[in-house]
Amino acid sequence: MKSVKTVCAVLCSALILSSCGTWSNLAKGSVIGGASGAAGGALIGALIGKYTGNTAVGTAVGAAVGTAVGAGTGALIGKRMDNAAEAAAQVENATVQTITDANNLTAVKVTFDSGVLFETNKYTLNKVAKENLTEFAKVLVEYSDADVVVYGHTDSTGNDMINNPLSVNRAKAVAEYLLSKGVSEEQIKSVEGFGSKQPVADNATAAGRAENRRVEIFMYASAEMIESAENGTLE
Repeated sequence: MKSVKTVCAVLCSALILSSCGTWSNLAKGSVIGGASGAAGGALIGALIGKYTGNTAVGTAVGAAVGTAVGAGTGALIGKRMDNAAEAAAQVENATVQTITDANNLTAVKVTFDSGVLFETNKYTLNKVAKENLTEFAKVLVEYSDADVVVYGHTDSTGNDMINNPLSVNRAKAVAEYLLSKGVSEEQIKSVEGFGSKQPVADNATAAGRAENRRVEIFMYASAEMIESAENGTLE
């Protein structure tokens, strides 16, 4: 079990999270948060996680609310998302971090190393992966008021013609399996692959490349969760 780590990451609100053309209807609607709580500007390079290079781009996640979210609302959401992070941390092989979304609200980043999920250059989930994701799906069902995005990443080995579709297919494989385990299609807002374009470690080392081969799942407050918190009904 991986421990929960708190990471302060300022997320830009201008990066568009569109779905890949091959992905049915999962990625519908915008998941861009309002600029109210975010440090503005596209591609500001705020990282989720650690990276010592300069090619990675911050990932913007957050419900499109359009207005500032109050401190009291943020506190209620923070408590709920902290609980979600604790639940996710019980899943074997999941690395869990709390981050800040585009609305300046607490969100959860869950990372599974591709080596745990897939064979080399494959996108068919292995037995261990299915066991881990079955448990993680229970967390998503429990916290169904959290919106979700799924992102696939590779290391820099090979070329974009290989890495880009591989990252997409790995993200799709994870999302489709979560759907098969009871997660609703409406909860998953975007499924994308970034190839090798968003490293979190140095691709010059074997350890860094292993860290870069990953699938990330973000849980963040939906517009409905924010509304419930504003009304004082969020538990």
